[in-house]
Amino acid sequence: MASVAPSIEQKNARVGILAFLGACAMLGMGYAAVPLYELFCRVTGFGGTTQVASETDAAIAERIAKSAGGVERSIRFDASTAKNVPWFFKPQQTTDTVQIGIRDMAVYTARNDGDEPVTGTATFNVEPEQAGQYFHKIQCFCFTEQTLQPGQEVQMPVLYYIDPAILEDETAKDVEQITLSYTFHRAIEPES
Repeated sequence: MASVAPSIEQKNARVGILAFLGACAMLGMGYAAVPLYELFCRVTGFGGTTQVASETDAAIAERIAKSAGGVERSIRFDASTAKNVPWFFKPQQTTDTVQIGIRDMAVYTARNDGDEPVTGTATFNVEPEQAGQYFHKIQCFCFTEQTLQPGQEVQMPVLYYIDPAILEDETAKDVEQITLSYTFHRAIEPES
């Protein structure tokens, strides 16, 4: 029995279906790329992404730090806002010296200088990048959206510590100053 060769229309249909499936796969990968990249950054500290820690994690780090002998690092605090956020936003203190493994707190001041309520969300970064995976936040205003009424001023604390494991990392152990930067952006408001 002889096999029948597919017609040109069948070949074109097959190529069209494969191209459509390829386009759908690329579109799906495009949508998945952002959350997967964010997950990768949070797990590895890549790109200066900080880690989120619990009180238990902080207590363990503190015990390790006390036995390590009080190594200190300078922390620099930075603040900015996007153009469409009419807020005054700055750290109360631009630098601090902290002991590795010991909890510390930074406080930022934010004030809405606009004439309407504004909901903002803070993005953050740590420089140099290799220090990001060792900078652990226990509590931070950046974990949730912040809404300020016109003229309202608030204090926004960040409770954090530097993981003592930084002292064992050849690429990060000699970092003398770590910069924690925040930028407030207007939160995407739901359509009415």
